[in-house]
Amino acid sequence: MIPYESFPLVVDAGCGIGRQSLALASRLRTKVHAIDTAAQHLDSLNRYSMQLGIGQLVQTHCMDMADIPAVFREIDLLWSECAAYHIGFPNALQTWLPAIRPGGYAVISELSWLRDDVPEHVRTYFRRGYPDMRKIDENLAIACTAGYEAIDTHVLSRAAWVDGYYDKLEPLATSLIQHPEKAVRTFAAQTLDGIRIFDSAENNYGYVFYVLRKPDDDPVATF
Repeated sequence: MIPYESFPLVVDAGCGIGRQSLALASRLRTKVHAIDTAAQHLDSLNRYSMQLGIGQLVQTHCMDMADIPAVFREIDLLWSECAAYHIGFPNALQTWLPAIRPGGYAVISELSWLRDDVPEHVRTYFRRGYPDMRKIDENLAIACTAGYEAIDTHVLSRAAWVDGYYDKLEPLATSLIQHPEKAVRTFAAQTLDGIRIFDSAENNYGYVFYVLRKPDDDPVATF
């Protein structure tokens, strides 16, 4: 969805253990600056990158992603998966824009409503869990208001929620539902509740990648 070109400065905001950081480094063959506040996640990412033989292409930074503009300038590609909501999607877009070079790209995923006819029990669940969730066109409008050009969107597939995630998480949570510690039981129950909501939601919500561009003197066509 973006031109395949050289990206000298790539930043992964809120990288977690960095599966996407590794994918970016492998695909682009350029250094990826991976940012997260959890040192243990960054330790795992460093270990994985060494195991894959691309340790020289991944540089970790234990810092708040809200501080990106204070550390990085002229970012060619800013990537953020399932993380912008930590500082608020509109706030993240506004915060990161000054750090991106004119003509540079931002690819940011955000949990979004995919349809208008959402079952009421699903809406009720997210009023508690993520009341700020919006529709795709609302998020695109936010991006344009913040100063980006909207290039495209991509909805994460249903299989991505299940394969290697819910299919492993569900039996683990089930095994913990009778755990002696109340906090563990509560977390397990909440996890199973979230999976049941997903199963009954009829594809009414999902993670959407918003492919954005900071305008320059030669803007690309928007959709």
